[in-house]
Amino acid sequence: MNPKELLDNGALEIGFPCSKKEISSFMTFLSELKKWNKTYNLTALKTDNDIIIKHFLDSILYLKAFPDGCLKIADAGSGAGFPGIPIKIIRPDINVTLIESSRKKATFLRHIVRLLKLTEISVVEERIENLGDEYKKSFDIVVSRATFKIKDFVETARPFIKENGLLVLSKGPMLKEELDEMPYNGCHVESILNLQLPFIKDERNLIVVKCE
Repeated sequence: MNPKELLDNGALEIGFPCSKKEISSFMTFLSELKKWNKTYNLTALKTDNDIIIKHFLDSILYLKAFPDGCLKIADAGSGAGFPGIPIKIIRPDINVTLIESSRKKATFLRHIVRLLKLTEISVVEERIENLGDEYKKSFDIVVSRATFKIKDFVETARPFIKENGLLVLSKGPMLKEELDEMPYNGCHVESILNLQLPFIKDERNLIVVKCE
């Protein structure tokens, strides 16, 4: 399959079929990521297949944990835009804040936002734990693909979600020890979505934490 077919079939398999406009946005994202990666080393993934499956489709999986309706989310440690930008492409109704402390990655994120003409999306060049008071209790959901432990993610991100907000992070199969640390400080694991990436069948566990 060519990259467009791989993305189209993979997104359909996980329940989020892409329009032609969305596929075009992803292909532009793919091209720019590969071009910038030669100089700025934004991701260890190099091939079209790896980027589409392990970045794009993996990011789209997060939408399975999202409720319907208008949402304001933050992507903590966004890196080269994952999962925040794929979420925005598929759900343009969601307001997205990309939080990334690396200057080169934040510069790339701003470039992609401009190039794809995305609206209601911003880039904050900072670590989430250093965000100002203006971001306290601002978000319905904070997501991350960064390597936070569940408890650490709760400690770090909780101040920035609204009452009864959600924290969503992805974990591999070895997570029992981390789950044993929950509930923690008024937050509990509301659900665990056991999912597989299309084509390669790698396991993903989306941990959904609710904080009262």
